[in-house]
Amino acid sequence: MKCEKTHDTPGQNKEFNIIVNGRSKQFSKKKISFIEVVELAFNVTEIDENTCYTVAYRKGEGKKKEGIMVEGDVIRVKEGMIFDVTQTDKS
Repeated sequence: MKCEKTHDTPGQNKEFNIIVNGRSKQFSKKKISFIEVVELAFNVTEIDENTCYTVAYRKGEGKKKEGIMVEGDVIRVKEGMIFDVTQTDKS
């Protein structure tokens, strides 16, 4: 009988516990986009053109531990990272 070993690369398939608008969320990628944060915050699959979103984060990775994300941004995810997302209607 042949025994097969599977070796996962360290850091692969890691689940990150992040906080989005005060709620614990599981995220399984090493990087998160602006759109993914909005989707986690408001459970939407597409962004309405009449709605603006603001994403602020803290406890981030590397030298930039906190900041603001804009549409198109992608940042590295860190365990325990906190995201605050606000939604505003365009007038």
